[in-house]
Amino acid sequence: MTLIVSAIGQGLIWGILGLGLFLTFRILNFPDMTVEGTFPFGASVCVAALVHGASPLTATLLSLCAGLLTGLVTGLLYTKGKIPILLAGILVMTGIYSINLRILGKATVGLLNKPTILTTSFFNSLPEGFNSVFLGIIVVLIVISLLALFLNTDLGQAFIATGDNEKMARSLGISTDAMKILGLMISNAMISLAGGLIAQNNGYADVNMGIGTIVIGLAAIIIGEVAFGELSLTARLIAVVIGSIFYRFVLLIVLQLGFSTNDFKLLSALVLALCLMLPLIERKLNLTGLISKGVKKP
Repeated sequence: MTLIVSAIGQGLIWGILGLGLFLTFRILNFPDMTVEGTFPFGASVCVAALVHGASPLTATLLSLCAGLLTGLVTGLLYTKGKIPILLAGILVMTGIYSINLRILGKATVGLLNKPTILTTSFFNSLPEGFNSVFLGIIVVLIVISLLALFLNTDLGQAFIATGDNEKMARSLGISTDAMKILGLMISNAMISLAGGLIAQNNGYADVNMGIGTIVIGLAAIIIGEVAFGELSLTARLIAVVIGSIFYRFVLLIVLQLGFSTNDFKLLSALVLALCLMLPLIERKLNLTGLISKGVKKP
């Protein structure tokens, strides 16, 4: 039961990362590699603030602001510096590694005997393991509500139009560069927020904790899409979070089968690869079924 509750709590918090990646990967239609630097950056800023006596809420908000800065830098390199988005993200991700070492002072910093958002009076009064679940529910509800509200404004529709058809958006007078920068800032703010929350939940920050995070975010998006199919935009945001929880359960089941934790990254990649291939497998199975029934292949 403890493992199940922990998987749900972790899935909810990691779902915030999936939501951030959804903005760039699905709406703006490009992958943002800054994710793997932004996530530990948010964790490092949050933990360093807590170690130096900041309140848990302040430290969490600082982690969110850290993501805004990384998104801004990537956006400027991409739109104004004309550097390809993949390379811009890799450059920022590489630079942040050194910044994280500067912030933490060493590779790993723990939060032993330091207050976190999970040790506040409200969350501390909950049964063991349920504090992360309630924290995840509260933050996810706030994030999804704000995102849904934003995407239904004129600015949000201009942001969506930029991803749908950039040339058409420019012809309508939309500053597509500004929309890309805005999208990268919001996306990375959510990802660094997830990093700060995960660091508080795990009790430490590590400069290498960002490795493979883009795989986790993509898995949440793909699993949510495969599981629920065509949905409205707001419903797709919810599906991403549910996909993140499903993903944690899949990994939990795999690890319970006896696989080593050293294989965690490999298993994550395999699960994502399988999820990405599911639509193709489904189409091939449907086509095979039609052929077996005597329907000619188109």
